[in-house]
This record gives sequence, C-alpha cells and structure tokens, in this order.
Amino acid sequence: MSGLLETNIKSLPFLHRGKVRDIYAVGDDKLLVIQTDRLSAFDVILDDPIPNKGKVLTAMSDFWFKKFGHLMPNHETGIDPASVVSPEEREQVEGRAIVVKKFKPLAIEAIVRGYIIGSGWKDYQKTGAICGIQLPAGLKEAQKLPETIFTPSTKAPMGSHDENISFAEAEKIVGVEIARQVRDAAINLYTQAAEYAATKGIIIADTKFEFGLDENGTIHLIDEILTPDSSRFWPAASYQVGMSPPSFDKQFVRDWLETQPWDKKAPAPRLPVEVAAKTGEKYAEALRLLTA
Repeated sequence: MSGLLETNIKSLPFLHRGKVRDIYAVGDDKLLVIQTDRLSAFDVILDDPIPNKGKVLTAMSDFWFKKFGHLMPNHETGIDPASVVSPEEREQVEGRAIVVKKFKPLAIEAIVRGYIIGSGWKDYQKTGAICGIQLPAGLKEAQKLPETIFTPSTKAPMGSHDENISFAEAEKIVGVEIARQVRDAAINLYTQAAEYAATKGIIIADTKFEFGLDENGTIHLIDEILTPDSSRFWPAASYQVGMSPPSFDKQFVRDWLETQPWDKKAPAPRLPVEVAAKTGEKYAEALRLLTA
C-alpha cells in the first residue's frame, strides 16, 4: 500500500519525528510540520501507511483553524510550505504540510468527552468515574454524557502510553490558571465543533486538543485539531447506545488490532491492504462530509 511513511528534507534542520508528524526548523521562530501517512494505534506506530492520511489531516485541521480563528489564537502563519524547502523537496510537503509559529507546548493533552467510550468507558466500568469525575450509575457504552467533561492526560514519550489524570494533577503540571484556561477553551471548542458537525450528520464523541504558550505566556491552539486521528467521529444515522458505533476515524484499525494476538507493544501486526485502504476511505469521507 503506497503512502509517505517518512520525509527526508535536507534544506532545513531536522528537529523531531513523532508518531505522525515530521518537524523541521524554519529559522528560529517557526516550524515546518509535515503530516505523514503513518498511523499510531495504542501508542505504537504501525509499519503500514494509510493512503493520503496526511493530506486529509492537514486539510481538516486547516478547515477547523480557520473556522475557529475568532475563538482563540493558533499557530498558523499562512506561509506556503513549498516556499521554505528546495524545489526537489516540494512533493514531500504538497498538501500535507504547514508552517507554524514556534510555541512552548503544554505538558498535558486536553481531552474533552461528550460521550462515554474507549478508555473512558473502561474506567467507568471499573470505578464509576472518568479521571476522578464521578458519573451517574447505569450509563451504557457510547451514551451521551449528562454534560461535557474535561479529562486531561499526560504526554508520554514515544512508545509509552499516555495516562489519564485528574484535573488537580493537571493543575500541578501546568499551573492552576493555565489549567483552567485550557479546560474552558477546550470545552468551548468541542461544544461548537460538535454542534456544527451535527448539522453534517456526524457525532464528535470526544477529541483531543493541544495548546502552547508564546513568549508572553498567552495560550495558543497548536498541533492538529478535530481530525480523525485526534477525535472519534460517528455517523449519526447509525448511532446506537450500548455498542461501539462505526466510525470515521482510526477506531476501525483499533478494532482490527484488538482481534489480533498482540501485547500492544512494538512491533504491531502488519495491516492487511484492505484494512489500510478502508481506513483511508473513512478519513476521506469524514473530510468530505465536514467540509462540504
């Protein structure tokens, strides 16, 4: 299955290769962020690319950054990525890269949940709570929560698992005032995105935001937002309480991996061509529906 697993930009200083993104320096104050077709599941990078995934993620993030630009500042610069690399490297950035302002990332991930699913559902089954937030008894899998909740997590090093933490722990990591600003901004962004997506026949069950600070300590929205990699998108037409709904995100891959004899450590099982292709189709469909 064809796809871009790794970039090789020689005209800029290489900084970091993450689970999905390759990052290069553009001067002292900007970054070139390239979305590859790599996919990370259970915090393990798979060896098989998802066709056009990076281009879908880039287009979708760009859509949301523009849509919510009035709500809070973000890292976008508007600089054409092709203008910062050499001509022979432009194919590697075409449609899948963005030049962003360089900020200091916060050491937590801002997760917002509107429905009970995934690790939140597992936590609830064990404790009746998610990240220390007590929930009513008797909730069913995929049920809409009585109110949207903010459930931060740590940022684990590559190959390790992020860990859900309480809001009090988040306050200790980033400070009380920053934690509260992040919580309020994340819930507001999720709420407005969910309302918009509902008009397009999509339920956003949960999502993850990342924030960074500029030199003045002002919070900015960074990384990617509201993509199939950072969110659970469900088709409203087939949504049912009591089961994990079909989705437009990488849950399709997660579900397949859960059927394999695997300990969720690298290396992951190789994806069948049809699983990779179907996942790519789901990503593309989400983009089409949300941005049409």
